[in-house]
Amino acid sequence: MPAQITEHYFSPSPSAPSRPCLVRLELPGLELALLSDRGVFSASRVDPGTLALLKESPAPPPEGDLLDLGCGYGPIACALAKRAPHATVWAVDVNARALELTAANASRLGLANVRAVAPHMVPSALCFAGIWSNPPVRVGKEALHQLLASWLSRLGSGASAWLVASRHLGGDSLASWLSREGWPVRKVASKSGYRVMQVTPRGGAGQ
Repeated sequence: MPAQITEHYFSPSPSAPSRPCLVRLELPGLELALLSDRGVFSASRVDPGTLALLKESPAPPPEGDLLDLGCGYGPIACALAKRAPHATVWAVDVNARALELTAANASRLGLANVRAVAPHMVPSALCFAGIWSNPPVRVGKEALHQLLASWLSRLGSGASAWLVASRHLGGDSLASWLSREGWPVRKVASKSGYRVMQVTPRGGAGQ
């Protein structure tokens, strides 16, 4: 069976032949041209969920460490870095091609505050002033829950995570699970079948 059918965007080393393209991210007051390629999430366009997340979440904190969890080719990371030039943006993915693209896009755009790294390369003691993610729901519910629990536990005091998930791929059930696990969840918006959520730390109020 061809690699493009069996392979997922969360594969560590995509085998799909490279076919670079240019993708435009258009937001109010911000337009970026980003390099993309086969073998990464939503390679040919900015995913509608990602676009909803960036439009409906507030401006990032001006300083501190910010996390783009599952960065793909970097639309969220680059937007955060552009909007908060004095913050450090950690762009995390298991996909090596995605990390290469994110680093290349940050370099092209002059965004020296982006760190495109594999998960194990993020300092273990680091707490985040904000987390943004269009999480990889296709990894399966158990793996997704483990992933989110691990990173959400690193939210700093008063910080928020901003997540987006398709209603058809379990966005509402994800919100329910987070709430049951003790993370306060607020549904910020519902756009074209996508749920944008604010998640705050256990036992404390978010921003």
